[in-house]
Amino acid sequence: MRLNLIILFLMIASSPVWAQKWQPGNFTDVKGNRTVGMVRVNPGGKGPIKDEGFIEFRDDPKANPYKLSASDIRSFVAGKDSFVVAHAPQNEAWSKEETDFVQVVLDAPLKLYMAKGGTGSGSSGVHFSPGVSAGYGTGGYGGGLGGGVGISLGGGGGNGGGKSGKTVYYYGESTAEMKRLTDDNFEDIMVEVMGDEEQVVDNIKEHKYNLRNIDKLLDYYNKMIASHTGAKP
Repeated sequence: MRLNLIILFLMIASSPVWAQKWQPGNFTDVKGNRTVGMVRVNPGGKGPIKDEGFIEFRDDPKANPYKLSASDIRSFVAGKDSFVVAHAPQNEAWSKEETDFVQVVLDAPLKLYMAKGGTGSGSSGVHFSPGVSAGYGTGGYGGGLGGGVGISLGGGGGNGGGKSGKTVYYYGESTAEMKRLTDDNFEDIMVEVMGDEEQVVDNIKEHKYNLRNIDKLLDYYNKMIASHTGAKP
């Protein structure tokens, strides 16, 4: 009986519906005003504005939810994760929403952003047009992409159906300057982004990490930061 309950819990925890739960958070509007409440990152249905990602927000757990399109806000926080509004970088096209959200993975002077791309109806978030970004890294679209920390953004995903996509990382001082992180530039960029941790930098230069296991690198870096500050990674 206990084993059955554990299996049931794991099934619920890994389901798309669970991923769409309401989380405590806040959003900052285009005027810089911050509102605290509850956020749902991956709501179903259509957004308020065509070709834009959106979230759902409620001022408190009992309040009626309302939708916020990407152009309505500058950024939002859901749980422990922070997201900012972004447009498709130069030489790329986001085939579903040209204005959407990317997650701020590392908030350093040279920031690291993450978005999840995909193709196929029903899949939500930032969608990339295959072939458009040829010239970024090896193999063009999809070349060298990996990592195990994928997210779905932007709304319109229904119950999370459709095909899962590649996890794509960008770097830049702001979203206006985002460029794709690739196999070719990985070492140079990550050394600069994580330059405050000498041991981490040494591991990158020794090629212990690459784009395919960047999730492990991020975990390692956060644990090193936490060891200095005493905070949980």
